[in-house]
Amino acid sequence: MNAMNAKRLLIIALVTLFLFGLAGGAFILWYRGGGLSQSNDPINRWFTDPASRPGLTTVMNRVGCPEAPFILPSDGLIGLLWNDPAAPYTLMNTHTGIDVFGDGEPGTVPVYAAYPGWLSRLPDWRSSVIIRHDDPLQPGRTIWTYYTHMASQDGSQSYIDEAFPPGTVEQPVEQGVLLGYQGEFAGTGRPPIGLHLHFSIVLSDDEGSFRNEAVIGNTVDPSPYFGMRLNITDAPRRPITCVIGE
Repeated sequence: MNAMNAKRLLIIALVTLFLFGLAGGAFILWYRGGGLSQSNDPINRWFTDPASRPGLTTVMNRVGCPEAPFILPSDGLIGLLWNDPAAPYTLMNTHTGIDVFGDGEPGTVPVYAAYPGWLSRLPDWRSSVIIRHDDPLQPGRTIWTYYTHMASQDGSQSYIDEAFPPGTVEQPVEQGVLLGYQGEFAGTGRPPIGLHLHFSIVLSDDEGSFRNEAVIGNTVDPSPYFGMRLNITDAPRRPITCVIGE
């Protein structure tokens, strides 16, 4: 191969890499903008047009869908869904649960236990609790339900019920018991968030404790537990309702 051909091949390779880079960048921008998700539109309407909220709200009042074991832990707009790539999430970092945006002031929208179990709250958890359950859909398996953002925006005031102080370990709770109230705390040093509850179903590790909730592979699709379309692949319209009767 002479020098001229080698130079030509090098130029072709560089141009190809450049074009792939542009395509990849365009894809990421499209994806982060909700190209594969319809969730950002109702969330944006929720915050920019309060008059639209009644038409976006799922209200269950602690009554579960027919034949579903869980109750919705809080009423509101079920905005981000499980495995959702809508911004601020991406294809490589999808949402691990559901976000329920409540209509009210911080510390006023109740959060309830979705299913009976044993509640724990780590000593440094300001806004989160987790409940261990015997899986009603796979007997013999242990799962955990995780509830977070139950604190003021700066984290100075926890909205978790006083019955569950920091350091609580394996306290029995019944379905529908009050856990606390929705808040805006996203964690120390993180940007502020709108009022909502983040809820996820987490798998156990080999030692019987809960896995890292921030990893999608450590969580499960909540849809069959609630009898609702809560997986982003189902592209449900808001408000989300029980599958039976749709």
